[in-house]
Amino acid sequence: MKKILALLILTVLIIVSLNKAEGIPAFARKYNMSCNVCHSPFPKLKPFGEEFAANGFQIPDKEPARFYKNTGDDLLRLMREVPFALRFELFGQYENGRDVNPDFRAPYILKLMSGGNIYKDISYYFYFFFSERGSVAGIEDAFIMFNNVLSDKIDLDLYGGQFQVSDPLFKRELRTELEDYKIYSVTPGRSFANLKYDRGLMFTYGAPTKTDLTLEVINGSGIDTKDVFDVDKHKNFLLRASQEITPYLRVGGFGYYGKEQPDSVSNELYMAGADLTLGSDKIELNAQYVYRSDANPEMLMNRPGARTKTQGGFIELLVSPEGDKSRITGSLLYNHVDSDLKDLNYRSYTAGLNYLLARNVRLIGEYTYIKDTKTSKFSLGIISAF
Repeated sequence: MKKILALLILTVLIIVSLNKAEGIPAFARKYNMSCNVCHSPFPKLKPFGEEFAANGFQIPDKEPARFYKNTGDDLLRLMREVPFALRFELFGQYENGRDVNPDFRAPYILKLMSGGNIYKDISYYFYFFFSERGSVAGIEDAFIMFNNVLSDKIDLDLYGGQFQVSDPLFKRELRTELEDYKIYSVTPGRSFANLKYDRGLMFTYGAPTKTDLTLEVINGSGIDTKDVFDVDKHKNFLLRASQEITPYLRVGGFGYYGKEQPDSVSNELYMAGADLTLGSDKIELNAQYVYRSDANPEMLMNRPGARTKTQGGFIELLVSPEGDKSRITGSLLYNHVDSDLKDLNYRSYTAGLNYLLARNVRLIGEYTYIKDTKTSKFSLGIISAF
């Protein structure tokens, strides 16, 4: 009890000593608008924020002339200043069964972000982790985007670079919880492939029927590689379709196929899944299911006849009592993974409460119980962006 009290006191002292962030992130500075135009609560995107990102981080016919230099060259759109923003997070955590309690995790994250429009319908985005969980993680998202590549009347976009395979499903980087969407990071045996970061091409198409289609062609090796970015000659593929049924209901599904052969032994795998989003700006339910089958995830010379199966998903409930005006928001998250490889099994229950100190400063309290290890984790912290 004394340790928990010490954690609470430290968090309160941090809050009292923290001034409101004087700056606001790069896109808000560019358009002179509040963060809540795109986020509620940050980093979660509202529909306008999703549309803004999908349009290459630009508002058609509203690009501020003051943001660009007048070079006299129609083929050059030169920003006066390269836009940068920072995301800073610090936490205190108590976990039962751990010798070190409480654990002051500061900085938990220190991230440098940059993105913008570098020519008509050509944009870039990247971020660099100065620190993530106590170590330098380096670059994660980093891509060039070509908006409306065929014509302004056809909503076909192309991304090239490094991104999360799961981005067309649910964006891990924009979740409000500390607890992850576990099924996206599951990697059986010696396999490299999962639904986290990878390198390649992503095509997205928005049909007039409010149907969104995505095709990804990726290395399938993740991003923890050196020198040669792919570990074999094979490419993996993801095809995703999503349909808006009503303004309050979206359903989707995807299929993934890949082969990996880092040496003389190979693994062939496929994934399939379904998801939905139901709700409004006040209450939102997100659900994801993923089924995965691997022929030889352990990369054995004499591989067994039976395939290795892994399945699972998550259910997430987000509550904002006053919609966009809410300063207090809550979340519930259930994670479930069931695999033939028992060390991958995972089941967790998470409850979180957020309080918006400022548009870009958020206090978070979160409790997670992991059933498989009977682990309880209680976290308090601050997330800010400026």
